[in-house]
Amino acid sequence: MRSVGTDTAIVLLLAGLIFLVALGLGVWKYRQMVRSEEHLAHPYVDIAHRAALLYSFATLLIAVFVELSAWPPVVDLVAAGIVVGFFVMAIATYVYHGWRRDTDNQLRRPVRGTTAFMAVLIAGEIGGFAVLLIGFVQTQLL
Repeated sequence: MRSVGTDTAIVLLLAGLIFLVALGLGVWKYRQMVRSEEHLAHPYVDIAHRAALLYSFATLLIAVFVELSAWPPVVDLVAAGIVVGFFVMAIATYVYHGWRRDTDNQLRRPVRGTTAFMAVLIAGEIGGFAVLLIGFVQTQLL
C-alpha cells in the first residue's frame, strides 16, 4: 500500500482535527438550541459549527493538492499551513464571539486592525492555495 507524503499526512491530520472540533461545536450548538426559548443557538455558535464543518472539508481538498503538487514538501506545507491557519483563526474567532455572546455581527463595530487582518487573511488564503494550485498544474497538466 502506498502511503502519502508527510506533508499530506500533516494536512490530513489537521482536517481530521478540525472535523472533530466541528463535531464538538455541534454538541454546543445543540445544547444551546435545546435550552433556548426560540430553539436557536447564538449566531456565532451556529457560524462556528458550520464554518468548522466546511473548513474541515476544504482542508481535505487542500491535502489533495499538497499530495499532487510539484513543489518541495516544505513549500506545500507552508502554503497549506497559511491557509489552514487562517481557517483555524476564523473558527476560534467565531467560538470567542459565541462564548461571549457579545455580537451577532463582528463587522458591525470592528475592533482596531480588523481591516488590515482581513486583507492579510484574503492574501494568505488565496495566495497559499494559488501556490498549491500552480504546483498541481505543473505536475499534472504540463
